[in-house]
Amino acid sequence: MAMFDLPLAELEAYRPEIERPDDLVEFWQRTLAESRAHELELSAELVDNKLALIDTYDVGYSGFGGTSVRAWLHVPAGASGPLPTVVQYRGYSRGRGFPHSNTEFAQAGWATLVMDTRGQGWREGGPAGSDDRSIDGGVSQSPGFMTGGILRPEDYYYRRVYVDALRLVECLAFLPQVDPSRVVLTGGSQGGGITIATAGLAVLPGAELAGVRLLGAAPDVPFLCHFRRAVELTDSHPYREIALYLAGWRDHADAAYRTLSYHDGVNLGRLASCPALFSVALMDLTCPPSTVYAAYNAWGEAAPGGLPAKEIAVYPHNDHEGGEAYQYDRQLDWFGALFAAAVD
Repeated sequence: MAMFDLPLAELEAYRPEIERPDDLVEFWQRTLAESRAHELELSAELVDNKLALIDTYDVGYSGFGGTSVRAWLHVPAGASGPLPTVVQYRGYSRGRGFPHSNTEFAQAGWATLVMDTRGQGWREGGPAGSDDRSIDGGVSQSPGFMTGGILRPEDYYYRRVYVDALRLVECLAFLPQVDPSRVVLTGGSQGGGITIATAGLAVLPGAELAGVRLLGAAPDVPFLCHFRRAVELTDSHPYREIALYLAGWRDHADAAYRTLSYHDGVNLGRLASCPALFSVALMDLTCPPSTVYAAYNAWGEAAPGGLPAKEIAVYPHNDHEGGEAYQYDRQLDWFGALFAAAVD
């Protein structure tokens, strides 16, 4: 393992020209309007997580197309709220896990919502998860989720996931344990890409989150950014799924990359207006550093009112594990400062 991408000085200035659909905003406005035609059907039931210091609720709500999505809500035991809230999205192959999983931010005294990524979760197991019900189950794809519905933006797997993610944030206005005016988004790898997309979609005209205020977003070694460069630069999965698909269906490349452009974190992160704390690992073979910097450097470029504050933690000698506990320590400080400032 070695540094295989651009030198750090070039990464810091890396602003690639990537395909940006003319109807990107309209596409997502239409998508969100269709999803909001379905009631949230929010539910939250206290469950036994076998922990003494954390209470956990099994949350259900309607995601994309009205299909059921699950999440865990973790709060300090006995807390009545409303509490500052962290919404956490999970990495590729991971779901919400067991009720005792992913409670670190609740241990800090905050509410934490952990979304179950539809169709995933095989690496961690746990209770029954959230099924992915594709619009067209007959669309060909390579093994995995990266090419599901890749020939049409309307059918693509991550269209459904991004809507699920934003709908979960909508639920915050109706959960008494959380303070919807103090919310941050975070996630690593795939969860980082979902974090970027959610922050961008949340501020689209006509798609604003009623009663919810995003104070910040913390994408950790984010996936789902600068797709074409990632596919051309790394042999690692999950990006490799796209290359394998196109190696067979050689005539599908134009349609595939067009679909991916609607879901690219570089394009969606440009729309975001909240502060951001990124992280990048310079030996990351899964999410190459240049793809992370492409999203970081574009963050908030299209935000009304000027560029939001942003910073990036750099881990020169790490692969896709990134900063791990070092980054968590940094997030605790950053989230805490945002939450405190919001009540001053």
